[in-house]
This record gives sequence, C-alpha cells and structure tokens, in this order.
Amino acid sequence: MAVTFSNLHTEQGLKTLEEHLAGKTYISGKQLSLDDVKVYAAVLEKPGDGFPNASKWYDNIASHLAKSFPGKAVGVRVGGGVAPSEEAPQTEAPAAGADGGDDDDDIDLFADETEDEKKAAEERQAAKKDTKKAKESGKSSVLLEVKPWDDETDMKKLEEAVRSVQMPGLTWGASKLVPVGYGIKKLTIMMTIVDDLVSVDNLIEDHLTSEPNNEYIQSVDIVAFNKI
Repeated sequence: MAVTFSNLHTEQGLKTLEEHLAGKTYISGKQLSLDDVKVYAAVLEKPGDGFPNASKWYDNIASHLAKSFPGKAVGVRVGGGVAPSEEAPQTEAPAAGADGGDDDDDIDLFADETEDEKKAAEERQAAKKDTKKAKESGKSSVLLEVKPWDDETDMKKLEEAVRSVQMPGLTWGASKLVPVGYGIKKLTIMMTIVDDLVSVDNLIEDHLTSEPNNEYIQSVDIVAFNKI
C-alpha cells in the first residue's frame, strides 16, 4: 500500500501533506524514517502559517537532519541507475487505469512490495520506454550542509557566497543556520537541480569550495539527494 504526494512545491500539494500529518509527528510510523527525508527534500521551502502541521513537521525534520549526520558525505545519490532495494519506490509509472500523465512529481512510499508488484512496475517502465522518445530531463532535490572555517566566519557572507553561484538548471531554496558547538554554526540549504545540467560534485568542487568562496566555506557535504 502506498502513500502518494504530488507537486509539493504547490499549495495543493502542501494541502495534501497537511491533511496527512494531522495528528502525526512523522510521515510513517512514530519515528523518523527515510520517508520523512524523501518528502522533506521534495518540499522546497518551509510551509507557511496556513499549513501548521506541515510547518511543524518541516522544522522537526530539519532539526533531526542537522544533528544526525556528523560524518562527511561522499556524494551518494538516491535514485538513478543503481538504488538499494529499500529505496526503490516506483514513482514514474501509474497503475493501470490511472491518469496517463507523467508522475515525476509524485512520491510513493511503499511499506511492502511483492515480487509480482515489482515485476509489473518494471514491465510498465519498459513499455513507456518503448513507446516514448527521449524524455525531458528529470530533476532532483538536494540538501547541502555548508561549514565555515571557524566561529569568526561571517555566516551572512557565507550564505551570499553560496547563493551567488548561478547556472542553468540550478535553483536555491530555503536555508537555515544550525549551531554546531563552540560558537560555530553551519548552513543547511536546499536546492533543486536539472540532472542533465548540474553535477553536484562539480558544483561543490569548482564553485563552492574554490576561490573566492573558499574564503568563507571550509567544506560542503550532501545530506540528502532525491529525485522529484
């Protein structure tokens, strides 16, 4: 059984999320899970006051993400060519009889998936490839963690340096300063990219951690990377 969220960058999509979170702290179950991380990455910025449930959930997940990933990320991507079995929700092909449009903005959260369901999903994917020509490039939502050199680094200028990086297919989203310790704060910031136009690894190495931005930025880690 699946829970589907569509177009979370729109008011209608946030309304669906708001209704789902009524009386709940997390997307699935009673503790933080990959479902929460995936949905969080698809919400480009904190929901407004008109969505109190979603706004409270967003702050909660942002707080968990900020303190739950102490290690250095190496650029692991979720989705794409190779994905672990526990993170293989089928988000592109609708069930038979459903709307025939593309479902690239849908998020399906599967508790359990049988072998027959997996096989059927693979057959639908193959059928779409056989009947369609080159498909429009997909998009991904990425959560970055940007660390300064020390407690004397001007975090306002650090964020300005991050957002000054502009290129086709890159859109910066919501950001937040999170205390690390000893007076040091780090910047967590969302971005949406067009996969065929933006390489996150190159963005970090060639723009964010190179001159002149490395005056403020010590390192950048990828916290979450999800297809949308």
